Amino acid sequence: MRRVWMVPMCVVAFAALTMAQNKIETKWHCSKATEQHKLDVGDMPGHTYGIQQGTCTATSTDPSFQEKSGTFTEFDEMGKATYTGHGRYNVTMDNGDMVYYTYTTSGSADTKKPASNKWTIHTGTGKEKGIKGSGTCSGTRNDDGSSDWECTGTNTMAAK
Repeated sequence: MRRVWMVPMCVVAFAALTMAQNKIETKWHCSKATEQHKLDVGDMPGHTYGIQQGTCTATSTDPSFQEKSGTFTEFDEMGKATYTGHGRYNVTMDNGDMVYYTYTTSGSADTKKPASNKWTIHTGTGKEKGIKGSGTCSGTRNDDGSSDWECTGTNTMAAK
């Protein structure tokens, strides 16, 4: 009878070890977007759609998850009081591997108020191949068009 329980318990313990969640804590500084395009929707004043692209650098990273830099491409809808957006974020790790994120973002049209986003990691390259994860960021937007973000979440690596 002991052997009957031993095998399932070993399988569960091994699965838990191979799919362990790792914490992510990263701070990002994003320069003003290098490409920006806005179109007036025309249904009300201040209602626009936009697309922007730019780069960010990690200003501090978790030693176990060494993010170095990233590029974003984002679509936004701006209203009189709020904005929402979604995008892709491609991160280069210190070792050159890539991690690929998607995110949604929202905030006040008043750039002095904080913004937030929710992100998901879909995959990566090299050592990060098969990575999955999710989390959130809170951000401040600066007068020069740059922004600063504090991000937290978790990731799991695919079993090898």
